[in-house]
Amino acid sequence: MTRRIVLTSLVVALAACSPKTNPATKSGGTINYFDYKPNQPARISAHRGGGDLKGYPENCIESFQYLAQQIGTPARPVIIECDIDLTKDSVLVMMHDATLDRTTTGTGKLIEKTYADIQQYRLEDNMGNITPYKIPTLEEVLRWGKNKVTFTLDVKRNVSFAKVVEMIHKTGTDAIAAVITYNAQDAARVHQLDPNLMISVTIRNRAEYDRLRELGVPDNRMIAFVGVKEPDKELYQFLHEKGIACILGTLGNLDKQAAARGDQVYRQFVQNGADIMSTDRPLEMAKALY
Repeated sequence: MTRRIVLTSLVVALAACSPKTNPATKSGGTINYFDYKPNQPARISAHRGGGDLKGYPENCIESFQYLAQQIGTPARPVIIECDIDLTKDSVLVMMHDATLDRTTTGTGKLIEKTYADIQQYRLEDNMGNITPYKIPTLEEVLRWGKNKVTFTLDVKRNVSFAKVVEMIHKTGTDAIAAVITYNAQDAARVHQLDPNLMISVTIRNRAEYDRLRELGVPDNRMIAFVGVKEPDKELYQFLHEKGIACILGTLGNLDKQAAARGDQVYRQFVQNGADIMSTDRPLEMAKALY
């Protein structure tokens, strides 16, 4: 009996001293949203979170909500690809352009405006229609997105990766947010800031993959953006063998190809190896795939 008590106490003590499991590694966490799974249905990433739909501007919570309702499911949430920039007083807001002119009723550079300044402006859709919606903050977007969508976050030049990672931690959205990077050095920087975050990395060939690994980015934290034209099937196969999901950017020419030849083209992209497709035509793609 005494021996059993001692052993039980030892187990409890060791458990108390051991590091806690990061939520991102649990079932339903980051890895399960973004890693590669054979025969998993393809996922749709809405480029700039929409915008080509009348009345629904890009980088807008109301547009995200609309897409989540139209094409998302709890098991297959839509991926919102969205853009983060900075106001004069260092508030992280959702904006693709450096200037306000194209997507809002305002004018001038965002970095020259305070957050209070931009509250007077309203978002416009990509056809120029003014909507009642305001420019949202990153914090508002992340808090809204819990249990609704997943995100890939495009960090603009004025914004530090550290600020974005800090906001992901503050909002507890590690499990639904991945950070987009465009070179291996930035990917390594994000990995150093938080080794548990998923990172969208550019891998169009083996050399780009090797560079990421040389800088310490592990396979299980990569989502591979393979470009805006279809790669060789061998690249898909190589990345899948590493457990890495692949994003094909259909925005631009491939979306135009689908519109001209028929949306069944999207199914062919999936058969060739795409796991996620980043598109300006999310509703049409969903109709073809699901």
